[in-house]
Amino acid sequence: MKHDPDDLIMLFSDLFREDYRTVLVKGSDEPEYLPATASGSYAQIIFAHGYYASALHEISHWCIAGEHRRTLRDFGYWYCPDGRNEAQQQAFEKAEIKPQALEWLFSAASGTRFHISVDNLSGCGAWDENAFRSNVRAQADYYLEHGMPARAGLFFETLKTFYGTAADFNEVWKKETRRLMPDDSDTDTEVD
Repeated sequence: MKHDPDDLIMLFSDLFREDYRTVLVKGSDEPEYLPATASGSYAQIIFAHGYYASALHEISHWCIAGEHRRTLRDFGYWYCPDGRNEAQQQAFEKAEIKPQALEWLFSAASGTRFHISVDNLSGCGAWDENAFRSNVRAQADYYLEHGMPARAGLFFETLKTFYGTAADFNEVWKKETRRLMPDDSDTDTEVD
């Protein structure tokens, strides 16, 4: 199955362009969120290098951001780039649980592979990758059981319909969690 970021741009636009005055845009180097600057303009979710996974990740951040945060550049969050020390990495991993949980669910709904990202290759690495991985999975499971934020839920359902994963999503999710959670009690795990 082909996964074209232009499909995500179209789906996102169909769902959110008018009601939320927000568009998804292919960017170059770094992802970024730019709020609308004038009446009638659109906020932009800019994803890196036209990568499909980057688009899903940036959409995840947008789906979590509340109304006020969506008026702020990059939702008003700090971002310390690759090369973080241990304290900075610990804060990063805590802040990334919910967005990566949504990204994982969006990836499964679209039939693409998700990769946990501690995003700190030049620094001290992960603070606690196993705990981070477990926390992301627990949050994703929580979303599946108790519901996602409204925009995330709408996008998730749209992805399942567009990519034809709705009927067998539970099986897809079980396979995905076995693939990314090699320490689970299931013995038929597949790891990257």
